[in-house]
Amino acid sequence: MVFSSTLFLVYFLPIFLLLYQIVDRRYKNWCILLASIFFYAWGAPRFVFILLASTIIDFHLVRALYRADNKARKQRFFTLSLLMNVGLLLYFKYANFFAENVNTTLQSLGMESVAWTSIALPIGISFYTFQTLTYSIDVFRGVRSPLQKLRDYLLYIMSFPQMIAGPIVRFNSIAAQIESREERLDDKLQGFVRFCIGLAKKVLIANVMGEQADLIFDQTDNLNTATAWLGILAYTFQIYFDFAGYSDMAIGLGRMMGFRFPENFDSPYTSSSITEFWRRWHITLGAWMRDYLYIPLGGNRVKSKARLYFNLWVVFLISGLWHGAAWSFVFWGAYHGLFLILDRLFLLNFLNRIGKIPSLLFTFLVVMVGWVFFRIERIGDAFAYVKVLFTPNFSPLELELTPTFSFTFLVAVFFSFATLTKFARAWEQKVFFHPAPSTAWYVRYVLLAILLFLLSLAAVTTEGFNPFIYFRF
Repeated sequence: MVFSSTLFLVYFLPIFLLLYQIVDRRYKNWCILLASIFFYAWGAPRFVFILLASTIIDFHLVRALYRADNKARKQRFFTLSLLMNVGLLLYFKYANFFAENVNTTLQSLGMESVAWTSIALPIGISFYTFQTLTYSIDVFRGVRSPLQKLRDYLLYIMSFPQMIAGPIVRFNSIAAQIESREERLDDKLQGFVRFCIGLAKKVLIANVMGEQADLIFDQTDNLNTATAWLGILAYTFQIYFDFAGYSDMAIGLGRMMGFRFPENFDSPYTSSSITEFWRRWHITLGAWMRDYLYIPLGGNRVKSKARLYFNLWVVFLISGLWHGAAWSFVFWGAYHGLFLILDRLFLLNFLNRIGKIPSLLFTFLVVMVGWVFFRIERIGDAFAYVKVLFTPNFSPLELELTPTFSFTFLVAVFFSFATLTKFARAWEQKVFFHPAPSTAWYVRYVLLAILLFLLSLAAVTTEGFNPFIYFRF
């Protein structure tokens, strides 16, 4: 089940919100938890029991960790928790990748390949793992005591608004809200507006961009240069509005239930460097990598610049591999890590000197080229596509640009870069973060949200199933 489906929008969400509204305060967490288990089981019935079992085991391991009376016992339980959670991720996400590479190596040596049965990938396994790791690490570090109720821990891990594709919610930032939270009408209405804006981003923009990108990437053998650039531009806007749309929907759903999930995007395509891009793109992942990987490796405290650059590169190699079990994702991570290192060496100074617009265009170009390796999993095919981008070839290729795509493309460009203006930035703050909306605000933006909801529902009904890109991670 996905947020942008008729099943979710017409049946699941209204029924859930009605039940959540009428149940007693004592049972609201139970209501969310049971709905979340049903939500996940609908899309992955074979894996829901594995996730439930591992989450229950992890709850008791972390409780034992917290209650341990000496450092050695704490370390033992912490290690068991890490091994279980990372082991699940390695098995389900990377076993196929490992087996394929082993067999490729054996075949190149003239040896017989190893028999292997492919393992299906549970949806949302990467986000699940990061949240379980956050819980055990925060408790081990003494940042916060563990949750007292198994129900609350299951809710933290499996909450349907953000379990599948984030935002990655830190345990120490949400624990108090799980145990006790205030639910106001203002939050419910603002959450509804945020949800509908995210739905429109996904359905009305990302899906249209994705349809065009798929047409182009499906015929890479005879692309000309202009068409290749159009394909990667379409995908660049697709992945942004797809993922940012999901994040808006998750944040909006959480707010309707009284939760405050962290922001995940801040107009990333307006960045003037790759360093700035990673402060604006998938913010919760970047923060997680910084706090739980980069800083433990030494962060900025290391004395050697070579070690500092090595740490950056390691973090982004892992980030690339986290996104997908393919060499193209590893290269994508290394590619971004390289530009982060170049920023620190000389590139930031250069970009600052050439001005905002040239540096923005350069950064946008770097990001676009990187998306080629994100979109095409076979790394050889990805390099071939990049070659087409930078090899002038204007041979004719029959490709009809529909009015719908052309209009949506202009809308995508506008909303990707609109926050460069003070007016658009102020509007975003007013809609998403208004501390005390007036009656006029509600009339204006709730009506807008209803209109976007109806337009999106109409589009979903005619287009059919279209999953979020990050569901496969």
